[in-house]
Amino acid sequence: MSEREHTGRILDGRFELLERLGSGGMGTVWRALDLGLHREVAIKEVRPADADQIDSDPVTAAQLRERVLRESRALARLQHPNVVSIYQIIESADSPYPWIVMELVRGTSLDARLADGVLSPSDAARIGRDVLAALRSAHSAGVMHRDVKPGNVLLRTDGSAVLTDFGIAALQGSTQLTATGDVIGSPEYIAPERLRGDETHTASDFWSLAMLLYVAVEGYHPMRRASTMATLAAVMTEPVPPPRRAGALAPALNAALRNDPAARPTGEVLDQMFAAAERDSPPPPLGPPTPAGFAVPGPPSGPQPQYPHWPTPTPMPVSGPQPHGYPQSYPTPLPKARKRTGAVVLSLVGVALVVATVVLVNHLRDVDNSAKSPTGTTTTVATQRDVGLPGGQPTTAADAGKTDLLTPAGAREAVAALGGVMGGTMVSELTLWPDHATAVAPTAAVANGFDDFEYQGGKATRKGADGVDADRPLIDLNQVNWDAIPALLDQANKELGVPQPTLRYLIVDSDIIDKTPSIKVYLIDAYGGVFLEANLKGEVQKTYPRGK
Repeated sequence: MSEREHTGRILDGRFELLERLGSGGMGTVWRALDLGLHREVAIKEVRPADADQIDSDPVTAAQLRERVLRESRALARLQHPNVVSIYQIIESADSPYPWIVMELVRGTSLDARLADGVLSPSDAARIGRDVLAALRSAHSAGVMHRDVKPGNVLLRTDGSAVLTDFGIAALQGSTQLTATGDVIGSPEYIAPERLRGDETHTASDFWSLAMLLYVAVEGYHPMRRASTMATLAAVMTEPVPPPRRAGALAPALNAALRNDPAARPTGEVLDQMFAAAERDSPPPPLGPPTPAGFAVPGPPSGPQPQYPHWPTPTPMPVSGPQPHGYPQSYPTPLPKARKRTGAVVLSLVGVALVVATVVLVNHLRDVDNSAKSPTGTTTTVATQRDVGLPGGQPTTAADAGKTDLLTPAGAREAVAALGGVMGGTMVSELTLWPDHATAVAPTAAVANGFDDFEYQGGKATRKGADGVDADRPLIDLNQVNWDAIPALLDQANKELGVPQPTLRYLIVDSDIIDKTPSIKVYLIDAYGGVFLEANLKGEVQKTYPRGK
């Protein structure tokens, strides 16, 4: 049935379809008039993109219909100001799928709002609290969202945020995705554990929310790649680079974007962190572009749209506007890259600098010297020795007995201990800090599988599964010239333009393009990271100093 034939149609003798607001992989949303109560509502016509295939399989069609009804009934019981209210479910005689009558939110979507520019950290934190409240309410009713993204967050005219489209990814999971090639959910916002097949964690929704807020304040998506498959691979295997413009919101984002769902904060703690950011976040200086991000464009000419309580930000578009100011409330294809003036091209150097920044945050998070803050979150206290400063001195007798792993003897100590747990010296990656080391090594548990390992305090342990990758190259750590470490560190200190690094570390891995193994030595300070690259013999091949 065409849109014109739909318009003017009256459902269930009561709801007149007025206008199509948006459509996607699970159907179409209409603006409609409730003839009985004389109010406008939104009606979702649930019809999957592969409905023709499903219709030919009565069992699958019945299962999908039952899941839609179950999810809708669960949501209909939710009475929360930040959840789009469901009023009624209509079962039409001419369709095997139900129609869902819901609240029509007047305003715009967060997706359309971000097309006009980034949010301040305090505004993003306020929206984050609203969406988090909706998620916690849904989780308490046994409903996970599974598709938190800017297009599914609506902004009322008073500035409050409302979450819509619960359960879409779960509904799509019942369709024959292998036939259509669709992705379950929105690739850029799916938590890594969900991509590995684990749908059991409510913290998956928190990861998606944190990524949404990251995009809102930074102005770009850190895991977006040239294709959907590349994006999925990045989410699964790469750490999220720490935000640079998030101000007081950064601790909450870093905590919620941890790869391990068990390590993420609870909903209560995350709300406390958002609340602190909303109260205490000053406008951060933009500074230089985040590695792998886009250059910040200047303000456009002409008047800018105004929104309640939002100062006009420096424009940094991240997505396109939606029709009629209403969100396209269903999963959409990964947006194609836009042509931008002054855009920063993501090169291998950019990737390496992103890794450098991530390692800094992870290291400072994991050091032993930590203390509890008044809000219950962990505040890390790092000594000079912890971060590998030249001339750093241990502060306790226990520290005095520790081996610096960024020495030939220390590196061999870590490799020997890790080898005993890994069952050999073959790895895809090894990272050495002054006080601990991590490695990714093949496992016998599954074909082409890899596990994560850690060495700290004189003990090597297996941390868990890393993933499956048939193309991941391996390096024999026995082939690395550990005696070259002092000379590499000395050259890095002299040539990379970071006179007072707050962190030094070393990575042994392979090039992502030609698979060539290398040693990379990184220096980090408050302004970012630099590094040099050497072969396994310790012969320097390239340097990437600051300002060049």
